[in-house]
Amino acid sequence: MESGANSEVKESQRHTGQHWLDRVRAAPGGRIAVKITVTVLGVATIALGAFLIPLPGPGWLIVLAGLAILAIEFHWARRLLTFTRRHLHNWTEWIKRQSLLVRALIGIVGLVFVSFVVWASVKYSLDIDLWDKAMGFVRK
Repeated sequence: MESGANSEVKESQRHTGQHWLDRVRAAPGGRIAVKITVTVLGVATIALGAFLIPLPGPGWLIVLAGLAILAIEFHWARRLLTFTRRHLHNWTEWIKRQSLLVRALIGIVGLVFVSFVVWASVKYSLDIDLWDKAMGFVRK
């Protein structure tokens, strides 16, 4: 069990970021500065994540990080982030309860989808058909 002083220190450490933001917001023009900064950083992070979604890597994770940034200042973003986290948790719990066959099928469908997105991205942005290139290697 934690002692009273220990829990007070942890509580103080947990809210340090919030107190810092409160001090900035209390300064003249601080509230609007925080709102603008959070908006620009959040939207830029979401845009970067959205750009990276079709590529292999953490595109969706970056989008969620941008949403978390926006949630600092906007109630709608906090609600959307809570909704998303709840459904992501429910989805992963559902996947865990499924048989190995169902999980493998979901993985294969995901792999096919990501492969299609990568193929389409390269085909229509760089005009390179990866399927034709791969078949060229197979035919040799």
